[in-house]
Amino acid sequence: MGAKKRWCPAASEAITSQQCGEGREERYLCPLDCEYLTEARMHEKPREVAPEEFPNRDVRVTEEFLKRNEPLLTFAAPMLAMAALEAEACDADIREALAALIQTYRTLESGLIYDTKPANPYAASIYTRMRELAQKLAEEIAKQTGSHTLRDADMLGIYVFLESLALQHDNGRRRGRRFLTFLLAYFPPAEAMQGAQAGAEPESGLITG
Repeated sequence: MGAKKRWCPAASEAITSQQCGEGREERYLCPLDCEYLTEARMHEKPREVAPEEFPNRDVRVTEEFLKRNEPLLTFAAPMLAMAALEAEACDADIREALAALIQTYRTLESGLIYDTKPANPYAASIYTRMRELAQKLAEEIAKQTGSHTLRDADMLGIYVFLESLALQHDNGRRRGRRFLTFLLAYFPPAEAMQGAQAGAEPESGLITG
């Protein structure tokens, strides 16, 4: 008798538990609500990242910075998750998009305007979506306050922070989405609207005079 099989929506066929284990988030882009993926997540150990492995260490992201920019984080993080879902992207694509966003905001900080759009279409989709959302948020803040806008330095810091989280939640699988799962759990999409509303308040860390 052959090994017992179960239906796999990612493979669109019945596969064995061994095939599931070997192909999970490697060969297959597994649905995030798959019960077998959820069970596997429980046994995954967080990656230990050495300090020197983190890129952009010159951008200081302190607890005070995160506290001041909490509304921006609760806007950007769920938007990043939704952009990744729309693009059917994996964590590697998200990391690539974040790296490009960071490079773009570095150039903006230096007074230049240059889009570092990734060649990877999945990462490019996330990148474009995040740039569009940031622009819309900036316009909304300007409309409601009359003179305030988003700080490029704050956007840069938030993306560096999210990049560090992405590295820590990388499970090493080619099509892994452990970081995306983390974002959806800790930064529900509904919080994005709360962050946007908070951003329009004059005392918010999202704005500057």
